[in-house]
Amino acid sequence: MAKMSVTLAIFLVACTVASGLAAKQIVIDSETKEVQRPAKPELPYNDHLGRSSPQGTVLGFIKSATQGNYELALQYLDTKKTDISAQKLIIALKSVLDRGFQGESAIVSNRPEGDLDDNLPPSTERVGVVKTPSGSFDILLERVQRGKDPPIWLFSAETLNQALKINKALGLTDIDAYLPKFLTNTWFLWFPLRDWFAIPLFLLLSFGLATLVTRLLNLILLLLARRILRVPVDQYVVRLTGPIRILFFALAVWLISFLSRSVLTSLFWSYVASTLTVVGLTWLSMRLIDITFNLKQRQLAVTSSNKIPILQLAAKLSKALAVTIGGFVIFYIAGINITAALTGLGIGGIAIAFASQKTLENLFGGIMILSDQPVRVGDFCRVGDTMGTVEDIGLRSTRLRTLDRTIVSVPNGQLAVMSPENFTLRDKIWFHHTLHLRYETTADHLRYILAEIRRMLYEHPKVESPSARIRLIGFGSSSLDLEIFAYVLETRYEIFLEIQEDLLLRLMDIIEASGSGFALPSQMTHVTKDNGLDAAKSQEAMATVRRWREKGELPFPDFPPETISEIDNKIKYPPPGSALRDKR
Repeated sequence: MAKMSVTLAIFLVACTVASGLAAKQIVIDSETKEVQRPAKPELPYNDHLGRSSPQGTVLGFIKSATQGNYELALQYLDTKKTDISAQKLIIALKSVLDRGFQGESAIVSNRPEGDLDDNLPPSTERVGVVKTPSGSFDILLERVQRGKDPPIWLFSAETLNQALKINKALGLTDIDAYLPKFLTNTWFLWFPLRDWFAIPLFLLLSFGLATLVTRLLNLILLLLARRILRVPVDQYVVRLTGPIRILFFALAVWLISFLSRSVLTSLFWSYVASTLTVVGLTWLSMRLIDITFNLKQRQLAVTSSNKIPILQLAAKLSKALAVTIGGFVIFYIAGINITAALTGLGIGGIAIAFASQKTLENLFGGIMILSDQPVRVGDFCRVGDTMGTVEDIGLRSTRLRTLDRTIVSVPNGQLAVMSPENFTLRDKIWFHHTLHLRYETTADHLRYILAEIRRMLYEHPKVESPSARIRLIGFGSSSLDLEIFAYVLETRYEIFLEIQEDLLLRLMDIIEASGSGFALPSQMTHVTKDNGLDAAKSQEAMATVRRWREKGELPFPDFPPETISEIDNKIKYPPPGSALRDKR
């Protein structure tokens, strides 16, 4: 039922498009028979009887003749006949137009200038060809201008002279005489009610035929794909079912148009079939683009996942291009002047560009992000005050999954100028802390602490030795300030936290073992018995510094290179007793 609804919707759109108009003119003078091509476009003109285009003349004549309004129908003929002879001529011409065509698909131009590529003079338009035992006859229209009135299309005098002979040779009769008058005289959208009763039946039969043929074709495609590609392609073949069904539906409409002996029916179904064909091809192109890019995305997911966002953007732009081309082709079928439309689009594009600066800014920002790749899908980054993992890079915005598990959409235009900070691309992580020691710590005591911490940094296997340093950087308001600077050889933040914890605990062990302690930043006055520093440990630390000084081994401003080389990477990490030691 859903498939039937989609097909019916597309069918109704095609029927609507089948009645477009155009806006360009070529004039022929009825007296001199000379073509007058204007140097510049004429002002648009719409004849009140619809005779400003070949299609309007044909439809107007058939409608008025079917309703028995012979006086009005006579206005579409290039003849001087009146009364009974004119009525006979109208009936004969209508009969030929209704049932005289065989093996012809009528396409009558709805442009004021007609079809200029039919190998006929610009003032002449062929409606169709009627085949009789004595030969084939062209049904022609001629564009004439009487006096200063605008040019109009009329059935040519040559065609009218042949109409009675053709009607007699074919022995045609008008079956409308046997139908109720309300079915033939009541018109809706250029068709009498009798034709609209046939449309649902035709729609059901054509849809059923298209469905059967599509299923058979899908089965053949599945067998061929499995044998040739040797990969599961069922889902891709199923996605092609809809557009293929529309194309077969269009083929059935073309067949009806070709077999129809009525110029009105053939004309209508020819335009419907053309529109359905364009819609089906556009839809099929979009599905093929999806399939192609999906297969390529699977390949890149294994070899180069960072190119997937660019591939997704290319898929979206390709589908937009396919829809745009299909839309322009449908406009052309409907008789809209594409050149004028493109010109208007260019002028209107300037206004649209001013009105949608932010949209265009975001579009180009997205293209820049996908090409330069400051962030990629899956990267953890900071954008302004927001930190999160990139989940999608679209044409308008980039979506971040924050640490609170919420989604933040950042416009691409802003993201391109905000210098996003990408944490995933780090090759190592900065270990940077400031230690605040008590002021009771003496200079030699402090030298001992600096040396031991420096030794520990060099010995630790997860710390980059060339970057490691610890320095006395100043005297704080309540402490001696030591700055630690080093890079930890790890890119995953959760692992870095483990290593940082180990380093901080080792720092606490060194300071505790030296007999010093951390300063309290509080400004409160404590009345208490202060145990002060550990005298024994302080004396031992200062004695060690004196020995270094006496032996000329004082490690300031740093350890000698040979000592650094000797002690580098000596600490066992994880430490002994760690639950992870035997697992790494």
